[in-house]
Amino acid sequence: MRVNNPTLPHAPRDNDRPPVPEVIVPQGVQPFHLQNKPVRGRLIRLGLLADALLSRHDNPDVVKKLTGQALALTAALATALKFQGSFSLQVKGDGAVPMLLADCTDDGMLRGYARADMERLALLNGADAEAGALLGSGYLAFTVDQGPGMDRYQGIVALQGETLAEMTGHYFASSEQLASRVWLAAGKGPQGWRGTALVLERVAGQGGIGPDMDSLSQDDAWETAVTLAATVKDEELLDDALAPEQLLYRLFHAEGLVLDRPRPLSYGCRCSRARLASVLEGFGNEDLDEMAQSGEISMTCEFCNTTFRFARDEVRGASRPS
Repeated sequence: MRVNNPTLPHAPRDNDRPPVPEVIVPQGVQPFHLQNKPVRGRLIRLGLLADALLSRHDNPDVVKKLTGQALALTAALATALKFQGSFSLQVKGDGAVPMLLADCTDDGMLRGYARADMERLALLNGADAEAGALLGSGYLAFTVDQGPGMDRYQGIVALQGETLAEMTGHYFASSEQLASRVWLAAGKGPQGWRGTALVLERVAGQGGIGPDMDSLSQDDAWETAVTLAATVKDEELLDDALAPEQLLYRLFHAEGLVLDRPRPLSYGCRCSRARLASVLEGFGNEDLDEMAQSGEISMTCEFCNTTFRFARDEVRGASRPS
């Protein structure tokens, strides 16, 4: 039995689980803004974390590339949260990758996976297929979970665009969000898989904007920033030797670049034996008997691909009303 539900309220990590990689990228998130201009942003560099997350699943490279982009995008959007909670991306389609999931907490604990249909994937016959071809028709959902006792917010939009960045742009354009632009890259290099996201957001109101900047000047400043960001190449985004601050300086040095305090990202699967046991206890005894093989029930976390095994006689099923 495989379990996942990224829209459930997040739970604290515990130690009741097999070991998984303890990977922390201290400068995984580099926030920045442009002085006296209505522009702020974040550069995400997953570094070794991308390889640790993507190597947990034996997916083809084209699927890992898409998943790496989704992980970087989710980290970029989650680390903009102003409260404790988590942000999740969920894509469901009718293509060769019918399911794509990623979620990240406000403090940078990241996880994700993709489910691939190998027969449909073989029909594509393309190692460089983009998100549109891989996902097919379906929807993209972003969910913000603010923790226990708080309402969750979810925005859903139909899949439109050839790339995951274009699909995200369609979401922002069709919602009431501020103007935003996204650039995504993922690839496998000599040191393993890497994933990067560059996000620009237009600032509303007075914050950080020069006192003499009228509406037209703000529009010009925003368009200039977008034009400069669009010159970035995937090779630059994924280059470990090019530090985040160097890349941002290369793009925005003439626009009053101000670097804010970097933030860490970490391997963040939050499954545990205790949590999965509570899931099993929600099933009736007949259902549990059907799940058991040779007196044992196995449950595998989709995110980290870790399998937990429970003796059937140790699991008490939920009582059913008579």
